[in-house]
Amino acid sequence: MKPILERLTDGEILVCDGAMGTLLQTRGLVPGECPELWCITHPAAVKAIHQSYREAGSDLVECNSFGGTRYKLAHFGLADKAVEINRAAAALAREVAGDRQYVLGSVGPTGAFMEPLGDETEDAFFEAFREQMVGLESGGADMVVVETMTGVEEACVAIRAARAHTQLVVAASFTFDPKPDGGYATMMGVTPERAAQEAVTAGAHLVGANCGTGSDHLVRVIARMKAAAPQAFLIAMPNAGMPVLEGGRTVFTETPEQMAAQAPRLVQAGAAIVGGCCGTGPEHIRAMKRAIQAGR
Repeated sequence: MKPILERLTDGEILVCDGAMGTLLQTRGLVPGECPELWCITHPAAVKAIHQSYREAGSDLVECNSFGGTRYKLAHFGLADKAVEINRAAAALAREVAGDRQYVLGSVGPTGAFMEPLGDETEDAFFEAFREQMVGLESGGADMVVVETMTGVEEACVAIRAARAHTQLVVAASFTFDPKPDGGYATMMGVTPERAAQEAVTAGAHLVGANCGTGSDHLVRVIARMKAAAPQAFLIAMPNAGMPVLEGGRTVFTETPEQMAAQAPRLVQAGAAIVGGCCGTGPEHIRAMKRAIQAGR
């Protein structure tokens, strides 16, 4: 395969996977269990999910590594297993991807706060992200997405750790909420424009948004990020609509057909990689892939 950045430079639009956690739950993951540990304890189940997305037409296989920092793994007594778990996550994805897809390591927030908001130092965050990135690269990842970020400082530490200690292509993706004035910002008050500019300055090859909202809102967010950082490639991974409560459960109601209708709009707004986040599955990815191909 060509290097992924070369394909994006040539104007190709690539399609990523959808949600991982909800599909693990259908295979037996229970509340309070560590999803990432399944890469070691239930590898066949994780590979089956990767395979389902491959069959749906995804160009990238996203690892089951979202909560793979030692900060998150510490909640399960697994902090010392960070490298092992991330290596296993990437290796499983690589087995499915072979030489026909790219392996995308997922890196989520630590759940902790750096000084002065919290007690953690920037050096401690850098080391935690470095450890995870090295594990992902050693398992066979081609690229990493620092995703679902709300704090630009934390995201930039992760970007710098990846660029300093790996050869991975680096994407940074933030989660935005709509505001009463018609704008968007993360929970920490970061606008799409600021997120894009600071992530690029820190070294990200791609910037974008995931989770938080459905496709319609994300189209507007991506357009703002593209205007603020026109030199960067963009990644867009919306939820299957805004979450709603039904019978005490959080559900996502946007159908594959509805998401497919929005996928070309994400591309028109500037996205070079399009996938799905919460509530999406293989059928969403299949429909989005077809819509993007039809619109090219």
